[in-house]
Amino acid sequence: MSIRYEKTAFILTLLVLIGCRKPYDPPVVQTDHQYLVVEGLINTGTDSTIIKLSRTVTLKSKSTVRPEMGAMVTVESDQNGSYPLTDAANGNYVFPGLNLDKTLQYRLRIHTTDGNTYLTDFCTAKITQPIDSLEAIIKDDGIDIRLDTHDPTNTSRYYRWKYEENYRFHAYYDSYFMVVDNQVVSRPADKDEYSCFGADTSTTLILNTTTKLSQDVVYQTPITFVPSTSEKIETTYSIHVTQYALTADAYNYYTQLEKNSQQLGSIFDAQPSELPSNIHCINNPSIPVIGYITAGTYSEKRIFLQNHDLPAWLPMTIYDTYGQHGCEYLTQGVSKPADIVWWNQGTPPFYTPTVKPEAWAATICVDCTLRGTKAPPPFWPK
Repeated sequence: MSIRYEKTAFILTLLVLIGCRKPYDPPVVQTDHQYLVVEGLINTGTDSTIIKLSRTVTLKSKSTVRPEMGAMVTVESDQNGSYPLTDAANGNYVFPGLNLDKTLQYRLRIHTTDGNTYLTDFCTAKITQPIDSLEAIIKDDGIDIRLDTHDPTNTSRYYRWKYEENYRFHAYYDSYFMVVDNQVVSRPADKDEYSCFGADTSTTLILNTTTKLSQDVVYQTPITFVPSTSEKIETTYSIHVTQYALTADAYNYYTQLEKNSQQLGSIFDAQPSELPSNIHCINNPSIPVIGYITAGTYSEKRIFLQNHDLPAWLPMTIYDTYGQHGCEYLTQGVSKPADIVWWNQGTPPFYTPTVKPEAWAATICVDCTLRGTKAPPPFWPK
């Protein structure tokens, strides 16, 4: 048998094997257990306590959130205090400000509409110290957001952070005209689609501990990195960071959760393991519950960055991957009247003589509301 024939036979065999593959959906993907998920903090200070309840969904589900509606949620103290939370819809249960005795311990009692009752372990209240600084460090390829904090009493030791980003961005083109009743008219200010506001939240766990240090000091812990090509920093950018002091058990829970969700993918990574939740179904202990409830306070800090204070980076946004030539490609003729970029019946700067009488661009290139909102956040500077 010639070498050429052997190669041909191998290729044909490989093609047959590939063609015979059938999709396999393991039971874990299809089974809908609908386990209860509990998120939140029993806030012992003056800020609101917000507990979010939801149910797990299958990996194949199109929905990522299934709120648990109609539950009864109560905060209880180890001295028989009871504080019922209000159902605020969409799985959120709220108390405006408990202002509890921080020397006591607290837990949650949850009664769901399916007849199950869930109870958390009693939690020691952890008082979170202020954030000392939230700093934006400019690097060659972007902005490194880092945080400093400390506890002079040396009692915090375990920390968790989360953040929210808000930013102002704009479309690739500014559409000055639109069609109303088959007539081209100037686009009024209230129909502007050029400048919008976007938002994003942290999707990974941010943890740190100072147990190996003589002093309870966190220095330059990384929060997030914003690439120099990101549209988040093309105009104005803001980041709001919330800091939580944790107990050792809560820190161990989040550390295990991080390993299970963020450090998998190769044979050298840690293998998934059961999470040590402090929430239990008391009428059916075999039912798993996802989440870990803590008690105490939190601290927060916000900073703003202006593009004119940053290097002259060029953003590479969604527009650069749109179509063959991105948004640089304009189709002549008003077949998409809402997306008119230029029109020859105008005066500078609205008239661009280098293009033909009229030009329109793809909607994604001129309508920022497809990815953002026109209304600024309530905290946005005027």
